Order: sequence, then structure tokens, then C-alpha cells
Amino acid sequence: MNQIELIRALPKAELHVHIEGTFEPELMFEIAQRNHIQIPYQSVEEIKQAYNFHNLQSFLDIYYAGANVLLHEQDFYDLAWAYFEKCAADHVVHTEMFFDPQTHTERGVEFATVLNGLKRACVDAKIKFGISSQLIMCFLRHLSEEDALKTLEQALPFKDDIIAVGLDSSEVGHPPSKFERVFAKAREAGFLIVAHAGEEGPPEYIWEALDLLQVNRIDHGVRSEEDPALLQRLIDEKMPLTVCPLSNLKLCVVDDMAEHNIHRLLKQGVHVTINSDDPSYFGGYMNDNFIAVHEALDLSHEELKQLAINSFEASFIDASEKQKWIKTIHQLS
Repeated sequence: MNQIELIRALPKAELHVHIEGTFEPELMFEIAQRNHIQIPYQSVEEIKQAYNFHNLQSFLDIYYAGANVLLHEQDFYDLAWAYFEKCAADHVVHTEMFFDPQTHTERGVEFATVLNGLKRACVDAKIKFGISSQLIMCFLRHLSEEDALKTLEQALPFKDDIIAVGLDSSEVGHPPSKFERVFAKAREAGFLIVAHAGEEGPPEYIWEALDLLQVNRIDHGVRSEEDPALLQRLIDEKMPLTVCPLSNLKLCVVDDMAEHNIHRLLKQGVHVTINSDDPSYFGGYMNDNFIAVHEALDLSHEELKQLAINSFEASFIDASEKQKWIKTIHQLS
């Protein structure tokens, strides 16, 4: 098979996707009308035209406006279910979804409403599609650590349904060190730890995520290449980076996919993975990201397979499940 056929055939784990960022304009419009909520767009086409970003903040502004229409458990179910249908089409067999409770609780939506809707979709996706999934709760870094601590307290009764906690939203000016105490408490409570670092923020933020937050994975991390000592540490520790190529392009982290450093990082032995981030906003789900990288950087069969293998090795599923999927990947020609 050729590379495109291989990409479609590869089983994949997605480790960096914001469920609120899978909100397609059609569904946003439908739920807004269902919940009688005014949004600043008159049509689906108008929403799509607004998806033209020059940096992370310009994206976040519309991202939060869209999230405002989500009110009820069924809304969160429908959002996640639409994403699982995309996973099934792209042969994503395992996903670890980020969700942002603060985006919803500050609007008066109960934590349980968000979680129960997502969890119900996860259960149904396992039954209908055979897709396994885990939930990662993220703190919004533009808000205070105090606010994050309150959110952690809200999450504790649902601890068995949340595999890890993470850190997302506006990176510049909000270093991981701002949240050192809340992540210490999360670790004590038994959560795994991930954090966005080194997308728009400097390599120093990656050092902080490693040393202060004691992360199990770095989300993004593409700016690690600017610091040779950091890069070597990532290689030595086999620290996964959940890279999001189309997101990096759409948010102007790179100006051209041909300039993306994921291929260089892979060849140097960095544990990079491919993910979609906020796919409805950034123009592509998992296979779209794989294809975009392959077409721009001419990845070989073995490199594409290695990226898929990395996704399972970096995941939070148990060792036997990892080996099952890795064996399947090795058998593809």
C-alpha cells in the first residue's frame, strides 16, 4: 500500500484533543437554536468564515464563544459523540480527551453535567465502535491558581472517571510555575499529569512543566528544539510530545508545513506523536494531520508507523493493550 493508504489503515491513539475544539459549526448552530442561545453569527457559513486566526488568542476568543451554547448533559454527549464518529472514520482506536470544566462551571453549568455527558458518550463509543477513551481535565491557565484549586476539589468525587489533569489556554505570560501547588495536590490525589508547554511559550516553560509539575507528557513542545540541553533530556527520558501539526500551521507557530520540525524531532529520537488539537477550528482530524505532515515532509512507511507506535507507547492504557496495537501496526506492510 502507498503512504496515504497506510495512514488510513494505521490504528492510532489520539492524546491531544480538546473536546470543546471538536465543535463543528453545524452542531454549534443546532445546539444554540435548541437551547435558545444567541451567538454572534447568523449562519453556519458565517461561523466558518470566522475561523481565520492570527494567533492562539484570536482562536480562543471564538472557541469560548462557541462553548457558551453547551448547557445540558445531552449537549456534551452530542459534542463527544460527533468526535467519536470522526475517530471511527480515521481508525483512531483510543483517545484521551481534554475537557475544560472552568469554561462551563463559570457559566453556571454543573461539573457533573459536563462529566456525565462526556462519560456516557465514551461508554457508547466503546460499545458501538470499539473505541477506548479516557478523560483529562485541564485547568485554564489564564485564570488563577485559586480557581484551579476549586476545580480540582470539584473533580475529586469523579476521580475514577478522570485519568489525568492538564494545563491549557493562553500560554504566554502564564508559566507552569503559576500552578505548581495545584499540580502537587493533583499528583497526591493520584492523577497523572500533562501540560501544554512550548507551543507559543518559550523552552523555559517546558523545563518548568518537567521539573515543577512533574508531567508524564508534554503537550505541543515544538519549541524544545531551541534548547539543545532540553532536547537531549526529552530524548533521554523518552518524554512524549503530543504535537499538533495543523494547529501549529493555523495558529502561525509555523508559516508552512514544510518548515515543521516534527520530522527532525522524530529522526533525532524524540518521542513525538501526531494529534488534532482543536480539529473543527484547525481544518483537520487525525488522518488530515498525518496526511498533511507526510505530504509536506515526505515521511516513509516506517516513520509513519513509528508515529502511530509512539501514540500507543505514550498513552495511558495498560501495557497489554499497547502491545496489541503495536503488534497490529508492525504487521501492516
